[in-house]
Amino acid sequence: MAGQKKNTGTMKKSPTGNRKSPRPAVRQNARTGGKKKKKGRKTRASDRTFYRSLVGCAVFFGVLFMGMAAYVCIYISTHSEALFNNSYNSRQSVLAQKNTRGTIYSSDGYALAQTVTDEAGEEMREYPFANVFSHIVGYTGRGKTGLEGLANFYLVNTSASVSEQAENAAADKKNPGNNLITTLDVGLQQAAYDALGVYEGAIVVMEPSTGKILAMVSKPDFDPNRIAEIWDEVTSDEESSVLLNRASQGVYPPGSTFKIITALEYMRENPAGWKNYSYQCEGSYTFEDNTIRCFHGSRHGNVGFTRSFAKSCNASFANMGMTLDKGRYLATMEGLLINQSLPVDIPHSDSKVFLTEDSDGADMIQTVIGQGKTQMTPLHMCMITAAIANDGVLMRPYEMERIERPDGTVVKEFAPTEYGRLLSSQEAADLRGLMADVVEEGTATRLSDLSYTAAGKTGSAEFNGNKADSHAWFTGFAPVENPQIVVTVIIEGIGSGGDYAVPIARRVFDAWFGV
Repeated sequence: MAGQKKNTGTMKKSPTGNRKSPRPAVRQNARTGGKKKKKGRKTRASDRTFYRSLVGCAVFFGVLFMGMAAYVCIYISTHSEALFNNSYNSRQSVLAQKNTRGTIYSSDGYALAQTVTDEAGEEMREYPFANVFSHIVGYTGRGKTGLEGLANFYLVNTSASVSEQAENAAADKKNPGNNLITTLDVGLQQAAYDALGVYEGAIVVMEPSTGKILAMVSKPDFDPNRIAEIWDEVTSDEESSVLLNRASQGVYPPGSTFKIITALEYMRENPAGWKNYSYQCEGSYTFEDNTIRCFHGSRHGNVGFTRSFAKSCNASFANMGMTLDKGRYLATMEGLLINQSLPVDIPHSDSKVFLTEDSDGADMIQTVIGQGKTQMTPLHMCMITAAIANDGVLMRPYEMERIERPDGTVVKEFAPTEYGRLLSSQEAADLRGLMADVVEEGTATRLSDLSYTAAGKTGSAEFNGNKADSHAWFTGFAPVENPQIVVTVIIEGIGSGGDYAVPIARRVFDAWFGV
């Protein structure tokens, strides 16, 4: 319009020639826009935190998954046999259709378990020695026990080449399974089985320098060839324990064989004085209201440490035992694997001592002579004796020597393995000397004057409060100069170890030395 000025003061050109918005509008937009930008920054920070958390969780669960996968792989690789032997693993039945179960052999070449074909063309498991190896070899058909169970993974698998397996499949033939060569000696096993006779109990024979189980007998026994026939009878009878391997699973009061451990502890606590120990035995020892009597009421008179051990003087051992430090005594027992799991593969029970540092004198006085609540397996007692015979070092007991193909090619070998030192070389030597005196002038003289030397410890273990009832024990080795064999015997409810267990052990020793 005429006379009206154009308002140009509020508009300026930018250096590029563009126009800018009026300043008030810019300030207002800056305020409102600033608020929006500020709000936007908060949103982006929150998003970044969320995404970082999400990524962190993903990484954590990824690492966890990989760790679990690695654990499963390692577990499967190290427990493949156990997983295979699981009764729910269908692979066993698949392999049983493709492979013939392998043979179990003794160390001297006899078949202990083998697969044969009957007249109808059906495979069946045969045990040529019937009852003699019933517990240690075991059975298959009603589950798997003994070596049949322990070596199942190898027996049902085959090491035949791919081409051999292809040829067998084309000919509709089964592949031969792998064979197991054991450490068991037929002559010793038969001698131990015959020596135990009609008695109930167990015998364990071990090579101390290697840990090989040479023989293992348990009675009452059964015929594994008839396991299907007798199954309902033996499993429905609550009083029957015929399937129990007493050698490794039976637990008994050890009686005077436990004096080996008490003697060891006394020597450890009295390193300079145990050889000068002296006690006047009048046939009994009383502590407070508890009286310990010597077996058969014997009065041993004045006895030193060696004679106390040789004569198995209860009164003397109760006297020295009450001076022991309970904590150190317990440590010695634990060092000998009492209240521990044994390093063996076959099913076994653990030996137990219920003594504590707070136990009273009544418990202590019973424990030191192997009575009260103390329980041990024959296998464990044999292992302790083997460590003494082997200069204090325990070799892990084992029964499987190697796995072979039918042509004799070795698939896998099981070498002797040292478990560890249970006692010093000097302690082992001292105990061997004490055990030699038991044979020379003590309770095991039925092993003296032989063509070989022997050493050991007897035991008569009361088990039901009736002093007339006792288990007969013996554990020992031969020859004394260079122990080759350890024999442990227990006979249930028969009497003294010197009268019953020692003669049985002698028959096993004789079989080993060819007497």
